[in-house]
Amino acid sequence: MIRSILIIEDDRFIGEMYVRTLKHQGYDVDWMVGGNDGLIAAINRPYDLILLDIMLPEKKGTEILRTLRGGDKDLVPNSKIIVLTNFDQDEESRTMIEHNVDAYLIKAEITPRKLLEIIHNMDNDALTQITP
Repeated sequence: MIRSILIIEDDRFIGEMYVRTLKHQGYDVDWMVGGNDGLIAAINRPYDLILLDIMLPEKKGTEILRTLRGGDKDLVPNSKIIVLTNFDQDEESRTMIEHNVDAYLIKAEITPRKLLEIIHNMDNDALTQITP
């Protein structure tokens, strides 16, 4: 069951919108603006879900993802990861990301209501992969 969520997002407007929406629905939410702080938080606390932006200061989301789920190790085996980005990936990068996450979403296409629906579906194990 998804109860705790870590948001790693540097855009203040988007971050505040996600925090407000998710807390209103009863989720325990932490928000990190920088990539380094986000990675440390993801490793130090077992979150049920991590919302990860790709373009972050200090450390890119792809680097965070590689650290958390790269190679033979999974540092967050009990966490679902959703990548939320507006950054257009080349096919090889996007494939690598999609292989290591539970969902890959384009921020411009996701409303708070749609995000809640996706999280609810993940919670019910009805959704394993979303690609536009």
